[in-house]
Amino acid sequence: MSKSEIRNPKSAIELTRRRLLGRGATGLGVAALSTLLASESRAAMSASSPTRNAIGGLNDLPHYAAKAKRVIYMIQNGAPSHADLFDFKPKLYEWHGRQIPDEVVAGKRFSTMTGGQKERPVLAPITKFARYGESGATVCNFLPQTASVADDLCFIKSMHTTQVNHAPAITFFLTGAEQAGRPAMGAWLTYGLGNPADDLPGYVVMTSRDKEASCGQIFYDFYWGSGFLPSKYQGVQFRGTGDPVLYLSNPEGMSRSVRRGILDDLAKLNEMKLADVGDPEIATRISQYEMAYKMQASVPDLTDFSDEPQHILDMYGPDVKRQGSYAYNCLMARRLAERGVRFVQLMHAGWDQHRNLNTQLKIQCEDTDAPSAALVKDLKQRGLLEDTLVIWGGEFGRTPFLQGKIENTKQWGRDHHPYAFTMWMAGGGIKPGTTYGESDEFAHNAVVNPVHVHDFQATVLHLMGIDHERLTFKFQGRRFRLTDVHGHVVNDILA
Repeated sequence: MSKSEIRNPKSAIELTRRRLLGRGATGLGVAALSTLLASESRAAMSASSPTRNAIGGLNDLPHYAAKAKRVIYMIQNGAPSHADLFDFKPKLYEWHGRQIPDEVVAGKRFSTMTGGQKERPVLAPITKFARYGESGATVCNFLPQTASVADDLCFIKSMHTTQVNHAPAITFFLTGAEQAGRPAMGAWLTYGLGNPADDLPGYVVMTSRDKEASCGQIFYDFYWGSGFLPSKYQGVQFRGTGDPVLYLSNPEGMSRSVRRGILDDLAKLNEMKLADVGDPEIATRISQYEMAYKMQASVPDLTDFSDEPQHILDMYGPDVKRQGSYAYNCLMARRLAERGVRFVQLMHAGWDQHRNLNTQLKIQCEDTDAPSAALVKDLKQRGLLEDTLVIWGGEFGRTPFLQGKIENTKQWGRDHHPYAFTMWMAGGGIKPGTTYGESDEFAHNAVVNPVHVHDFQATVLHLMGIDHERLTFKFQGRRFRLTDVHGHVVNDILA
């Protein structure tokens, strides 16, 4: 008791009452809060973990017969130049070096690299175009292998987005929002449909970059995050060096049987904790421990290419055995598809050609052309293409006008361009040998059958048997979905 309390007994009594009530409130409050939170946690787990089938998918999915069982998404970070690769426009040759008409670019927003550029001279393609296959698709001479499978592809030439910078644009394509924090497409699909692969993750990510390191794109973890979904649905990144997945190897001196015993004991402890507090992340921990144990046996076999015929390796190109290369990742994607992995996300950086279009575009095409086409051919000859949806494309296109000065040919480049660009899709219910949509005569704006990012996402989900408006997750009082409150299925590209 303090001196003031001794001098003033009444004060001491009042303080004692305050202390009693404070301590009592704290103790009772903590107990009540603990009970309340545990109850809410169990309720949340129940609400966010509806009844599931044998492979972990929601029991009410698919909503209708799926055309595709799995997705391989080859994301070309940095944005390939549609005007140089696929979208042939004679007008660009006619207007080369002349100012692009004001009415074409009026009101458009560009990155800070050309936002204040007063002169915007049209830049003709630095490549040559030809028509290929029975479909007559226009493909440039930098992509001969892609041209060879043109009749298996559907080119969408009217893609458009809202973002002019890389990270928000990639995030928009993958999560349906420009800001980080939402679940990626692969997380949505494994949450809704489950994982048919017993000994591999349902969502696998691999990254690569150009050998010249010409482009500074960063691979952020939220590109394959689970957002507000349980973390068991986030993508598992296979590394480009060393062990594909960290911590798969047992510590020195630990046998597999000892590891099994430790995991069994950990599972029992985690199950007790799960029953006590109801946190769904504890269930994730249990399942991920088990998956890691299974991957100790499955991953070495997955990454062993010794059973691949030489002609298959040759088809993917000379880099196919270099771990971490785009070619290696493409072959890995086929092997993952064979083993039932639901969503494979390949991310390759190197297309951001602001000042080096004349040199780097050809190199980038040489590195990615054969592996991309080989993946389509390989899946097709194995009977996997018909139920595997293959996607190739960047986060936006590149401007049909020049970044910089026309007389400085060594530093020709193109800026970011969200208003029209080209992607291609194959297999998995896509109509082959087709071209959908058009940009204007300057390859600047999507003018015929424009396809928005949310339309693309709705179409992917549709091919997987999902109504994009019905696959939702309640978070912070709102039901979220991949397509937000937008999106229409592009029925004209469906087989």
